[in-house]
Amino acid sequence: MSALDLLMHRDTVSSVVAFLLLAMSVGSWVVLLWKGWLLQRATRDVGRSTQAFWQAATYEDGLTVVKAMDRELLLTPLIEAAQVTPTGNLAAAGERSQQLTRVLRDALHGVLHKLQAGQVLLATVGSTAPFVGLLGTVWGIYHALLGIAGAGQVSIEKISGPVGESLIMTAAGLAVAIPAVLGYNILGRFIGRIEADLEGFARDLRELLLTQKP
Repeated sequence: MSALDLLMHRDTVSSVVAFLLLAMSVGSWVVLLWKGWLLQRATRDVGRSTQAFWQAATYEDGLTVVKAMDRELLLTPLIEAAQVTPTGNLAAAGERSQQLTRVLRDALHGVLHKLQAGQVLLATVGSTAPFVGLLGTVWGIYHALLGIAGAGQVSIEKISGPVGESLIMTAAGLAVAIPAVLGYNILGRFIGRIEADLEGFARDLRELLLTQKP
């Protein structure tokens, strides 16, 4: 039985399994391509923007330069947040160093959340796709056994289709999971490097502002 025949003679469960695997594959590849492009830009922009900021004559000049170079808006929220002085609430309590720690921490969390977008999807696909494929495998073998029981005798023609479908589902589950797992690990390393650069910049920015009057 050809692959086209398998596609045309699937039952509901097999069709749902195939659709899930297809959706997982499309979703993971979209995330992989998007995150790869985004992290490539972010890695370059963070390095260039950080260097340009510290070479600026004033804080305002540094912010202006960073805004022009920070295409993914990773450094800009940190610089803008540090300019805000909380008033009239508990966020304004404490010393200047504590206030800066709070606002920079909140801004940094928002930036890191943006960097981590899509990683949960990759991890989910990588961990569940093999089991979805296994479900298709078990269901195909089940139909093969039903075919044998209905025929009353073993027939290669009657069981080759369901068994072939089950094997295809197993291979499809692995084919979907492997790129997602590899992409998750590779992109995670790039994200970790960018996070370290942003955390270091936030610490340096805090130290700079502590030497200035609020």
